[in-house]
Amino acid sequence: MLLPGAAKKVIIHLNDDTSSEHDFLHKEILEYLYSRGISGASIIRPEAGFGSHHRIHSMGAGSVAGEHLPIRIEFLESPETVDGILPALCELVTDGLIESHATTIVKSAQKAQPV
Repeated sequence: MLLPGAAKKVIIHLNDDTSSEHDFLHKEILEYLYSRGISGASIIRPEAGFGSHHRIHSMGAGSVAGEHLPIRIEFLESPETVDGILPALCELVTDGLIESHATTIVKSAQKAQPV
């Protein structure tokens, strides 16, 4: 669990159909983050978007379902941890964009799990 204080937010922009050596790239990245003990990560599926190729992809009329739709992976972590995993993330992302922002965790609460 992240404690209040300095942190970094990382957002990885991909297409949902981008493949990797073993699976779809977003699945491989999520597994990598999990294996590295990242506090938490989310996959977000925007309903439309375009990237550096300047082609709009959407779920709307006239689109083929699941065709090159945008996907984002977001996570927050300590600056030291992000700095440690960023080189490997850059190696994994073969077609996409990674951004990182300094941020501050104001509150971090975790509900007790029933025994």
